[in-house]
Amino acid sequence: QVQLVESGGGLVQAGGSLRLSCAASVGTRFSDYGMAWFRQAPGKERELVASIDRSGQHTYYLDSVEGRFTISRDDVKRTVYLQMNRLQLQDMAVYYCAQENMPGTYYWTSWGQGTQVTVSS
Repeated sequence: QVQLVESGGGLVQAGGSLRLSCAASVGTRFSDYGMAWFRQAPGKERELVASIDRSGQHTYYLDSVEGRFTISRDDVKRTVYLQMNRLQLQDMAVYYCAQENMPGTYYWTSWGQGTQVTVSS
């Protein structure tokens, strides 16, 4: 099973930016799989923030991040990114990347350990 390692989280002031990265281990054809970013805030359920299909042409965004966040992928580096701009207090959460179990299913079964994003006012 693929190993996913997130990085890039940290403390940022409201209105600032962060870029999260998620690197996938060697062993699977990274380019075959859709990828996603989820987040979970304390006391809340995990929610899908953004996803990108294996072609990189089709993306999805949670309404509240549309226009502020951008998901992208670099198949050579086996990495998916989440560029987060104009961060808001409501964006504070642990962010997880995920990979679908089979190409095209959007059924997320491989998860990273998460990276904390803290937004201060």
